[in-house]
Amino acid sequence: MRIKLVVGKQTELILNAKRDLTWNQLASKLKMNPSYLALELKNEKRLLSKEAYDKLNKIARTNYDKYLLEKLDDNWGKSVGGTNSNGNTKTFQEPEENEKLAELIGIILGDGHLEYITTNKKTRAYSLTITGHSIKDFEYLSGWVTGLMRKTIRQTPRIKKVQNNNAMYLKVHGREMVKFFQRKGLKAGNKKSNNQDIPQWILDNDSYLSSCIRGLIDTDGSVHYISRNNRNMRICFTSYIPALLDDVRKSLLRFGFNPSKVIKGNQIFLTRKADIENYSRKIGFHNEKHLKRFESMKQHAPIV
Repeated sequence: MRIKLVVGKQTELILNAKRDLTWNQLASKLKMNPSYLALELKNEKRLLSKEAYDKLNKIARTNYDKYLLEKLDDNWGKSVGGTNSNGNTKTFQEPEENEKLAELIGIILGDGHLEYITTNKKTRAYSLTITGHSIKDFEYLSGWVTGLMRKTIRQTPRIKKVQNNNAMYLKVHGREMVKFFQRKGLKAGNKKSNNQDIPQWILDNDSYLSSCIRGLIDTDGSVHYISRNNRNMRICFTSYIPALLDDVRKSLLRFGFNPSKVIKGNQIFLTRKADIENYSRKIGFHNEKHLKRFESMKQHAPIV
């Protein structure tokens, strides 16, 4: 028996049950594969079995029967399509300019790109792709970034792990979506060749800029010790795009930080104790990889 809930409620139920658990822990309780749970069921590509549905309600200490639409036979066996359609002419509702959209654009500036493919003088396959490490960034991409995309562009990305490689990506398609991001200042294609910078509408608003910087450092930043022999902490941002690196450095100066000069042509650092503490408090991390590392290093290393 398969359970069909109101759109969005299957995802909500799974995330409620996962609240204090990892994907592996929740999958173990449900006796299923973690990837199937996180990539298929959470994104509503497949329907929950009656057994999994009942267990999730029990773990989350709730009852989603009020959202129940249908109970289907097991041989119904179809993926839930809807928001994951690859059609390029589907309706797109433009989001308003706000902190969430600015953070998503920061994420795209860091580890994402827009593209479209032209064949026989016709442009096809408009898409947005965001990449990351399949282990280290899995929670961030499948959780925070996927949720952010739902809240802003109202689309659920397809999540794909690259075989024989520790890589994964999120992908959504749509001509109007790509054109929207282009109007908001993003350039399709190679960001380095395009010398992509932070869009002006973000630079003009401190709140938007702070959110965009968070997205950039969550993706192209790192938290680490200065060296093997120097156990002081620093925050690093790396970019091979000159205009983007310059915008980030100038933005940090504007917010009262003291970033280093550009090192090796592609890196800047925050090293001062006050800078690191202020960054954590005023901008912060949404990538659990950075947040956990920051908290661990803060306990075990001095900050100068």
